[in-house]
Amino acid sequence: MNKITSLTSEDLVAQNIATLKQLFPTIVKEGEIDFKELESLLKNDLVEGDEYYRFTWAGKSQARLEANKPSTATLRPDKESSKNWDTTKNIFIEGDNLEVLKLLQKSYANRIKMIYIDPPYNTGKDFVYMDNYADNLQNYLDITGQTDAQGKKTSTNTESDGRYHSNWLNMMYPRLRLARNLLTDDGVIFISIDDNEVHNLRKLCDEVFGEENFVECLKWKRKKQPSFLARHTAKVMEYVLIYAKSFNKLEKLSIEGTSDSTKKVVNLTNQYSERFFKKGVMVKSGGSGIIKKGKYQIKTMTVEYLDDVIYEEGFTTNDVSVFAQFSVSQEKIDNYIDEKLLFITINNGLRRDVSEEEIGKKKSITDLLLDWGDNQDSDNEMKEIFEEKYFDYTKPLKFMYNLSKSSDTENNIILDFFAGSGTTAHAVMQLNAEDGGNRKCISVQLPELTDESSEAFKAGYTNIAEITKERIRRAGEKIVNAEKENLQKAEAELSAENAKAIKDENLIEELASKIQNLKSKIQNLDIGFKAFKLDSSNIRPWDGNPENLEDQLFTYAENIKENRTEEDILFEVLLKYGLDLTVPIEEKAVAGKTVYNIGAGTMFICLADNITPEISEAIGQWKEELQPAISRVIFKDSGFATDKDKTNAVQILKRFGVEEANSI
Repeated sequence: MNKITSLTSEDLVAQNIATLKQLFPTIVKEGEIDFKELESLLKNDLVEGDEYYRFTWAGKSQARLEANKPSTATLRPDKESSKNWDTTKNIFIEGDNLEVLKLLQKSYANRIKMIYIDPPYNTGKDFVYMDNYADNLQNYLDITGQTDAQGKKTSTNTESDGRYHSNWLNMMYPRLRLARNLLTDDGVIFISIDDNEVHNLRKLCDEVFGEENFVECLKWKRKKQPSFLARHTAKVMEYVLIYAKSFNKLEKLSIEGTSDSTKKVVNLTNQYSERFFKKGVMVKSGGSGIIKKGKYQIKTMTVEYLDDVIYEEGFTTNDVSVFAQFSVSQEKIDNYIDEKLLFITINNGLRRDVSEEEIGKKKSITDLLLDWGDNQDSDNEMKEIFEEKYFDYTKPLKFMYNLSKSSDTENNIILDFFAGSGTTAHAVMQLNAEDGGNRKCISVQLPELTDESSEAFKAGYTNIAEITKERIRRAGEKIVNAEKENLQKAEAELSAENAKAIKDENLIEELASKIQNLKSKIQNLDIGFKAFKLDSSNIRPWDGNPENLEDQLFTYAENIKENRTEEDILFEVLLKYGLDLTVPIEEKAVAGKTVYNIGAGTMFICLADNITPEISEAIGQWKEELQPAISRVIFKDSGFATDKDKTNAVQILKRFGVEEANSI
């Protein structure tokens, strides 16, 4: 059993070296990179000399190194400020977004479909993150008052500073580098900005994402009326830069027509009916097998296969009849099968791919956004939620709603790592409520202190992150209450219709379906979030100082920090192993100890003291019940009384096919 002595985020340098080894095997000499060999292989493409086109600024090399430096931080669960912790798939993280982006590298690489950020515009009055490359985590803890040290205070980046633009670029560069890694291949990033830095941001993004992946610079009208105090021209516009992870893989950005890559063929508002499926239907799970006849419940949708479905190499080989709430005719079903569009989902539901013809009919968003809400709208929205205006220049709900709708499919993750007032999370919940989507939102916000003279501070909000979380809570309730009002209206209409002497049976049927749909929507709408806080690792570091050797040896025997809970350690392990922060976690008490089952047996963790063979046996049996493809087990190292107990645990787990058992 190996002992885990430290947990760090993804080592991007090691990852890049591994990629180089794959591309150029001859550059590896005795396990190290031979740069002269690499230079000889790329001789014709190397840029030599000092005079060539490039974008640079003071501090760029350090900013580049910072993007590649692993983080030793962790995210500690904050159940108290969370909402619907046990069921939600949304995430809110309080902390410095540079460290947070590093921590998300393993778990969310290539998984985020859309990123939106509204960073500081560098006006000379707004806050700019002043990173400390020597120890950015310690710098964050000092700034936010989580240590006793006299930390550096947050401040504005004024034009009198000799590195006015460089400071801003040094803040943005590593964050964008890390953000790009998280995007899916067909992913997109939207960045709001104004005249102060739009020119530098365009060059910066060209370098990070590639000039070839520039999509557009949108112009958004943020004011209804211009300021009449302007010296030369009255500004009413801001910009939104759009970059794709891969330009050729990004779908058309549209808020009209077809907005998803797949479509429903079953809808809760339709009546149950039978359809005949001839052979040749795609099966997303692939391979060969049999889907037994019977009913399958997929969220709120029920599909009943009246015959066994036999499939080989990903396609059905027999004709079957299916009973469900079909929203399309038999003729369309036949066409979808002929065009290889209809498919059976991994969980035995039904959907279809969108045809090339439908995709071509989509209308693109234009580069001029005149009716996407403005600052006055956003002020009114904030007052409607809080009765006070706690932020200046927030983005309106319609603006974020349209951006999310333009690029997002219904099962994707959206990330906003400058969450601010929480408009992105609000828009995602609103969009899900309207189209039945299952989008997930990850919001990241620094707990920047509110001014003691501000209305926010007087209302009890000591930092910005507290306001963001409360906005998301209230917005979610507002959305659900609106759906409940719609339900009450539909129920009243149905009651009135049933009371009539001459009833409209079609209307009664339509209202009954509408009521069922609304009840299902209210029940399944995700308006919660799992809250986490950035903090130092739960594991004590070994400092290697000979003067502290005796103390180090004593404390290292129990290397978990005091005042850290089992759940603190659990989520640090999930992050560093690359597991989703919302992965299903099941708890079971065995011999008075808690055992965590993560991801249906992918990992078992027991962080209790006095671990006995009974616990290892129980884990092995649980693993046998679940039959995961792979499984690993992690114990607390000091939980074993002796090395013999540890060895026994390993042998017991091997009997159940668990080859990887570690301690922490």
